[in-house]
Amino acid sequence: MTNLYDYLLSGAPDEKLAVCSRHEQVTYGELIAMAEAIAAMLKRLDVQAAERVALLADNSAYWIASYLAVLKIGAVAVPIPQRLSPETFIALIKEVQCTTFCADLQRYSKYSAVFPPESCILLPYGSSTIQGDNRVRVLEAVPRESCPTVDVCERETLAALMFTSGSTGQPNAVKISHHNIMANTDSIVSFLGLTTTDTMMVVLPFDYCFGTSLLHTHLRVGGTLVINNTFAFIETVVDDLEQFACTGIAGVPTVYQHLLRRSSFTRRSLPSLRQLQQAGGKLPDILMDELTAAFPQARLFVMYGQTEATARLSYLPPEHLHDKRGSIGRGIPGVRLQILDEHDQPVEPGQVGEIVAQGDNVALGYWQPDPTKNPFRDGKLYTGDLARVDSDGFMYIVGRSSEFLKLSGHRISAKEIEDALYGLPDVLEAAVIGTQDGDAGEIAAAYLVIRNEAGLTTDQVIRHCKARLPPYAVPHKIEFLAELPKNSAGKILKTELPKG
Repeated sequence: MTNLYDYLLSGAPDEKLAVCSRHEQVTYGELIAMAEAIAAMLKRLDVQAAERVALLADNSAYWIASYLAVLKIGAVAVPIPQRLSPETFIALIKEVQCTTFCADLQRYSKYSAVFPPESCILLPYGSSTIQGDNRVRVLEAVPRESCPTVDVCERETLAALMFTSGSTGQPNAVKISHHNIMANTDSIVSFLGLTTTDTMMVVLPFDYCFGTSLLHTHLRVGGTLVINNTFAFIETVVDDLEQFACTGIAGVPTVYQHLLRRSSFTRRSLPSLRQLQQAGGKLPDILMDELTAAFPQARLFVMYGQTEATARLSYLPPEHLHDKRGSIGRGIPGVRLQILDEHDQPVEPGQVGEIVAQGDNVALGYWQPDPTKNPFRDGKLYTGDLARVDSDGFMYIVGRSSEFLKLSGHRISAKEIEDALYGLPDVLEAAVIGTQDGDAGEIAAAYLVIRNEAGLTTDQVIRHCKARLPPYAVPHKIEFLAELPKNSAGKILKTELPKG
């Protein structure tokens, strides 16, 4: 039996830098001391094994130490997504039955009026005492007593409840065990070749499974995490890549879209940068080409995963970026991926089916499963993603069933139309949905964010699409927006786009 706490913290000496940003620099020794202090405080608050403890803070050493402390005492970490409305926040904490919160002052201020009356809210060192709120405790720098690490049964014991991104509906709480995280972390470290020399730029929130995987893998090898919480000011990310000599950066498509087309990223030499990780959706081929051309010394890993699989399921080795263009690769070590038809039979090369996964990283299920929509069946994860496979076993996602449009009797993935739109250099973001238009039935509606100085017109967009798409796939509706709605991880929320 092994606790994830010990597994993650065995890779670096105390003096090694664990976390840094423009606001803090924390060594592994200091991070462990902070985690020990939080663990001791949680025990004094009578937090029991298997009890859910919510983490409600920006990326920081405090968030990491709180997460580690919860693992240490055998409780269950519940990272709360950022940007939630108070109403959604209340719904989520009721669902997972949280009454103890490790929060920073900003999140406390946002939700103070809706925390349950029986809550206990733990704030970081040095926080001001909140007058009149007896729910609040402030972390002490030195624990009053030692707090032993709780041994767990890895396969069955929950480590965390991770919420899905909610990009296509209400987030679900996924049950992730200690063993799930260890298995997925070992796989990722292996195929990426991570070591203690790695310094990772983190712009993804730790409450998102991709962001959490960066935390797990780099703690495991004793690397350094560089935190930047100001992605809205994109140039600060580029400056930090340079200042902290980052060896890697990871992002969903919108991260790279903004770096490539809204910053000086491609004009910086960044000689330390040697690895790029991309997941959370398909980065259009044209942007992939821009990225690899700008940083030929860096290896770009295209990856695919789901919260229900802890994080990663597949990766495309960088040497296959061109000969297997557009592929998500093959299963990571320890994962078996198949593409199955509606009868659970493997499809032939070139045919489309659903990606189905097996492996130790497949989660234990949902906290509140819906029996009518359960992707966990017979030890397998039915991802809902449609794909085809080539004769070499490389997989190519064609879309989610919910993202296919039926236009003039033809089925086409919204992603195919979006990829064509990114061929316009002035397009920064693109999202396509199906909408109803009277007698015409379903039509494609495109929502675009363009460069501020661009004079792109609707007619230019339509002419561009007509040259690259079949007639039925050309968007009937084009709308220019200042920004597209996104969650805290940067994923576009198509459910919040105008339908009319």
